[in-house]
Amino acid sequence: MQYKILAVDDEEPIRRLLKDFFNMQGYLVYTAADGREAIELLEKGPDLILLDINMPDMDGFEVCRKIRNHVNCPIIFLTAKVEERDRVNGLMIGGDDYVVKPFSMEELSARVKAHLRREERSGSKEKLKFSDELVINYTERTVFYQDKEIPLTRMEFDIVELLSMHRGQIFSKEKIYETLRGFEEEGDSSTIAEHVRRIRLKIGKFSDKVYVDTVWGVGYKWIG
Repeated sequence: MQYKILAVDDEEPIRRLLKDFFNMQGYLVYTAADGREAIELLEKGPDLILLDINMPDMDGFEVCRKIRNHVNCPIIFLTAKVEERDRVNGLMIGGDDYVVKPFSMEELSARVKAHLRREERSGSKEKLKFSDELVINYTERTVFYQDKEIPLTRMEFDIVELLSMHRGQIFSKEKIYETLRGFEEEGDSSTIAEHVRRIRLKIGKFSDKVYVDTVWGVGYKWIG
């Protein structure tokens, strides 16, 4: 099994160092230069996250707070310095470990291996997608906005799943219906428009952002 690591740091030399080192160790490494990029890359399903604390705009603590209720993999904070108060706060919001810069790559590698061994014993991880504040848990078949669940019917979730997993791709009503129900299923593809309307209404109670866009005369696409 090839483990996946997400390395988040605003310093390009550190990102390159982490990527090159862990690639040589046999890991698949994704890198992010800031918190927003890190959240987008969570859909890759990392087995462990190396997360720099001191980043502009969104620091490592804020990233951890945003994702921890949905992401179970270990999070190791990377920091130039850490006071006891910061260490406690980081652990309280869901961090698993700290490594202080400048760090030994051998020590970091040992910690990564130790956390992954523990995760291997704990079972499987969930498949997720983050779209701004909207979180889709494909494993649990649930949708949350800022940790508040949006109740969707089975068909509504099926539509969200299909569109969000093919972001930017346009699906006609007929294609959505055929994909989800099959050619032999009795029914009418015109019902898809009503399902999409209800999805928008339900998400609209939490956010003004448009996630399912209408391409007039063609169909629908996910733009979250």
